[in-house]
Amino acid sequence: MSKRDYYDTLDVSRDSSSSDLKKAFKKKAMKYHPDRNPDDPAAAEKFKEAAEAYEVLSDPQKKSAYDQFGHSGVEGMGGGGPNINDININDIFGDIFGDVFGTRSQSRRQRRGSDLQYNLDLSLKDAVLGIQKKIKIPTHNQCNDCNGSGAEKGSQPVTCSNCGGSGQVRIQQGFFSVQQTCSSCSGNGQVIKKLCKKCRGAGALKDTKTLSVNIPAGVDNGDKVRLSGEGEWMKGGQSGDLYVAIRVIEHPIFERDGRDLYIEAPIPFDVAVIGGSIKIPTLENNISLKIPSNTQTGKVFRIKGKGASVVRNSRRGDILCRIVVETPSNLDKNQTKLLNSFKDSLNSENNYPGTSTFTKVISKFKE
Repeated sequence: MSKRDYYDTLDVSRDSSSSDLKKAFKKKAMKYHPDRNPDDPAAAEKFKEAAEAYEVLSDPQKKSAYDQFGHSGVEGMGGGGPNINDININDIFGDIFGDVFGTRSQSRRQRRGSDLQYNLDLSLKDAVLGIQKKIKIPTHNQCNDCNGSGAEKGSQPVTCSNCGGSGQVRIQQGFFSVQQTCSSCSGNGQVIKKLCKKCRGAGALKDTKTLSVNIPAGVDNGDKVRLSGEGEWMKGGQSGDLYVAIRVIEHPIFERDGRDLYIEAPIPFDVAVIGGSIKIPTLENNISLKIPSNTQTGKVFRIKGKGASVVRNSRRGDILCRIVVETPSNLDKNQTKLLNSFKDSLNSENNYPGTSTFTKVISKFKE
């Protein structure tokens, strides 16, 4: 039985934001969670499907792979959904409903910085063969004056009196107790009375750093490489991730279609008639391509194993070379005379079979 489309499972569109995905999953979880449907195996299965869909679509890297390749694109990426027995319903709704279902979480959620994106332009060669690139990104380094606390030397942050150090406050709205981030401490659970003069309470100073990024062979436009913990810095919390988004620069000769590369190669008129060889570029070097006699425009030659690859599969495709016969131009009088003499020696039916056949066919049509 084939899996349902993850977007259909959550009843969302493909351009839904992360916030929309989260809301859609919570709606499904509220309805189908096993804690609310203890004797309904069908509900448990629907909850499992929703959890699996959300796990993939909420992860930018998995979502990108799924959007491009479907379910096969996320196989081996840790998908398949979490164990429903490991998912606590209060973990799902704690940030909105707190203790709706009777238990109240005492732990404070660890805050996390936002994920960031860095656009990296690559040549077709580097995208196909893979390369290691160095990029420079903005970052934060811990302030040495306050050791990251944000407080002036000789002082320490104090527990927030508004939230009691939890970083969260509860507001009663009708039947529901809604949990929100404390506005007094911004969720830190602590308040700084005297700010560090060097970092002004931030706990860190802006800086730049250079990262080495390993670009795997076979990447294409829109693919992303994830660098864990290299995103936005968060004081007292976890840094977000950095996603290096690939943009492949258009090649002047090759066109890429999956594993294959396409090229049009002009050949001289005489080579097309009597045969010969021409130089054809590949991503690594030039090779010689043998052209048989009587080669016509549109003839395609396949050069095996010299095309592109895709991520997670190193097998390379082919180069497909389409021939375009170039007729001579800018002839002088002597060349024109020789060509006319050569033309007179030709027999239209024997030397131009295609033209001869076409002439016979159209002669049967009445004007």
